[in-house]
Amino acid sequence: MRKSEVRGQKSEVKRGGERERRSASPSSRTAVIVGAGRLGTALARALDSCGYEVRALVSRTAARARRAAQRACVGALALGAEELERLPAADLLFVTTPDDSIEETAGRLASLPTLQARVVLHASGALSSEVLAPLRARGLAVGSMHPLASVSDPAGGAEGLRRAFYCVEGDAAAVRAARRAVRDLGGETFNIDPGDKALYHAAAVLTAGHVVALFDVALGALKRCGLSERRAREVFLPLLRSTVENLSKQTPARALTGSFARADAATVRKHLRALAELEDTDALAVYKLLGARSLKLAEEAGADAAAVETIRRMTRG
Repeated sequence: MRKSEVRGQKSEVKRGGERERRSASPSSRTAVIVGAGRLGTALARALDSCGYEVRALVSRTAARARRAAQRACVGALALGAEELERLPAADLLFVTTPDDSIEETAGRLASLPTLQARVVLHASGALSSEVLAPLRARGLAVGSMHPLASVSDPAGGAEGLRRAFYCVEGDAAAVRAARRAVRDLGGETFNIDPGDKALYHAAAVLTAGHVVALFDVALGALKRCGLSERRAREVFLPLLRSTVENLSKQTPARALTGSFARADAATVRKHLRALAELEDTDALAVYKLLGARSLKLAEEAGADAAAVETIRRMTRG
């Protein structure tokens, strides 16, 4: 058989705007992704950029899956949630649906007589691999591979996924596969006890999601000073970046700057009065709550004990 004929057998055939499976047998560099939201789409793009063949993307509808494939810039088979039986064979099957849907998705996948995959990995930070137990019962290795990355769009998200830390756990074969995939992506892995997943994920939310919420509170206060939201973001983002840079070099106690780090009671008193005048009561509550933590850091760094105690009394209640 000529080489051109062999290539022809494995080439894609477009049908109805979708790409059919390239081969019936899986390889170590093939993947399908069930859950083509922001994370799934960004993961598809990231995997494709480092040499993986993303064979299928699944979303609630085939139209959504096609849009995800376009955003990910991959030539994957686009499937709706009711077409799981059409999943092509692949070495890795990623479940990137919302957490509340993972258990149901695992059950539906496990019921497919034609399912061909070696390893199934979900991307939840809060759930352990046990949620994929029905697939383990089918003889597949199951695990979790959660990226510590903020994904808000496919392009930027894919870039973030390629330098992220990933928390991995699960069956030995699944952990090996996850580590290999992360290594291919250019990231690093770490592991925790599966029973600590919820605590781990809460810590991640505090680091990322709650920082965004805090930033939003700060924007609201600065807008009251007469700046537009766009200008307020431009003004505060360099400050936020410099804080992250400080944290990359020093402990939180040493990275802390500002009025609480200096135990400047007079300035804190002015802050409290100004924030109390805002309609947004969250600003004052957040300031007091985080201020208490900042005082602990200030004490660690050697701030004046009497001044710290004065501020602590001011921020209570």
